[in-house]
Amino acid sequence: MCGIVGYIGPKNATPIIMNGLKKLEYRGYDSAGIAVLENGSIEIRRDAGKLDRLRQLVQESPIKGNVGIGHTRWATHGVPNTRNAHPHLGMTGDVVLVHNGIVENFSSLRDELESEGIIFQSETDSEVIVHLIERYLSGGKNLTDAVHKALLLLKGAHGIVVLSKNEPDKIIAARIGNAGGVVIGYGKDEMYIASDLPAILEHTRKMVFLESRQMAVVSREGLMVMTLDGEEIQPKVHNIPWDPVSAEKGEYRHFMHKEIHEQVRSLTDTIAGRVDFELGSIQLPSLNISPAMVKEIKKIFIIACGTASYAGMVGKVLIERIARIPVEVEIGSEFRYQDPIVEQNTVVLAISQSGETADTLAAMEEGRRKGATLWSIVNAIGSQAMRMVDGFISMQVGPEIGVASTKAYTAPLVDLYMLAILLGELRGTIDEKQRRQLVDDLRLVPDLAGRCLDREGEVKQVAESLLEAQNALYLGRGVNMPTAYEGALKLKEISYIHAEGYPAGEMKHGPIALIDADLPVVVIAPRDPWYEKMFSQIEQAKARGGRVIAVATEGDEQIQKQADLVLSVPETPWMLSPVTAVIPLQLLAYHIAAQRGLDVDQPRNLAKSVTVE
Repeated sequence: MCGIVGYIGPKNATPIIMNGLKKLEYRGYDSAGIAVLENGSIEIRRDAGKLDRLRQLVQESPIKGNVGIGHTRWATHGVPNTRNAHPHLGMTGDVVLVHNGIVENFSSLRDELESEGIIFQSETDSEVIVHLIERYLSGGKNLTDAVHKALLLLKGAHGIVVLSKNEPDKIIAARIGNAGGVVIGYGKDEMYIASDLPAILEHTRKMVFLESRQMAVVSREGLMVMTLDGEEIQPKVHNIPWDPVSAEKGEYRHFMHKEIHEQVRSLTDTIAGRVDFELGSIQLPSLNISPAMVKEIKKIFIIACGTASYAGMVGKVLIERIARIPVEVEIGSEFRYQDPIVEQNTVVLAISQSGETADTLAAMEEGRRKGATLWSIVNAIGSQAMRMVDGFISMQVGPEIGVASTKAYTAPLVDLYMLAILLGELRGTIDEKQRRQLVDDLRLVPDLAGRCLDREGEVKQVAESLLEAQNALYLGRGVNMPTAYEGALKLKEISYIHAEGYPAGEMKHGPIALIDADLPVVVIAPRDPWYEKMFSQIEQAKARGGRVIAVATEGDEQIQKQADLVLSVPETPWMLSPVTAVIPLQLLAYHIAAQRGLDVDQPRNLAKSVTVE
């Protein structure tokens, strides 16, 4: 999940790479480094810590050249320090490399190289790659062939970028497996390389995405792509519609805060072009489905990790209720190890913001291997999870930079709602009147989200009263049980307060023992089919001295009297209530973390895209 940037062209590579790394710092911020070809030699600057440390180092000791690569690291092998920071230089000083992924067989490769006299300068698995490349260069291979031979020895999933001072007219980029996305952008007599779009979006929107087991030889004039089997191929060139300005913070202090407020727009964009309100119908053409195919579906596995898995849990309720298709929600990292029963007419639906989550991609491959139809709901255009499927739904939220996902949680909730309606229509499980009402309810969503955001001042006041909390319990039922999970996750991700999301009906089976005056209990209780049960949970928590913060429908006087604090949300059709119920919880977590003075966008130990297992 490290960030990679590369440049070759007529301009000074250093500011381009440094600026690109800043846009990718969400992918890792344990250390950072840059390597530039300057006057025939490779100059490297690298340091532990966040990118500002590297920026200061480059200012104190400038480097300038027309070819370079950079890296921001999320540590896997080796502690975060300068020694383990990328780029990694070979023993001869001729070759330098940056890497995203894990070399699963690095121990045996390292032993082999050390037996040949290679002296390692770091504890990282990545360093073995540069020494393998130098081994083949010393045997007379050119850089392209040496990289190719080295790649064939690696196990695991990787994104790799290499340059050599002896062949300064090229950069080699490669992708193996599901980790380490590699995107290559076209400029005028220049080319850009990155692990993710925001790094190079301001320079170009014309891009190629490397598939697994492909490597590219990149020069100023363009690129040549070949498979690791040696076959030269013609890559598909994508034109990316994202506006680079949308990846900037603007007036907001943090990207997360900006992205919370972007949800009115992202939800509008999610609905736009897919809903015909006049006909009361849903159109998802990129899903590539037919009535006959849908009627044959016997089961859907929703595969996701983290926040996306909680969206999947909401999707299970919606699809089963509307389309009457059995749904199982599986964590991506567990699915392929369970030998899942994937029978004929099974769909595996993956949800991923980045489209590059290694566990989710591996689960998708397992589904494919067992004969499932693959669908995805994904945000990153051109990502692996979008390219490898039979059909997809694009989230339409634009770049999400903050590590803690917000708009990429609410958008798939609406995507799943629309999917459920479409499946229900094609299977005949809802009649026209029901379908029209469900579709018409979508009109309300952007305005309802905006009304939630209008109450931010109230949420901020609640946050101020919780700054000293050490633990919190979040409770929800039915369609909003996942909202409790997601609210708790947001709090612990960015505020470092231990929080547990729990099914409210299970409170008496254990967690009730924790309740006292020092434990905030956040209860998700909008007016939905589980409302009366949730009100009972509030009473039970209060009876034991608990401090209750309730997410409740505005005007609910019953809960106003019973709860200590209330986060009000507007009246919302219950199937869409997870969209509105989660927004105050996003804001609550944000303001607690911000008032504690924490790094909201880059919480410790986390990275945006989890591209390694």
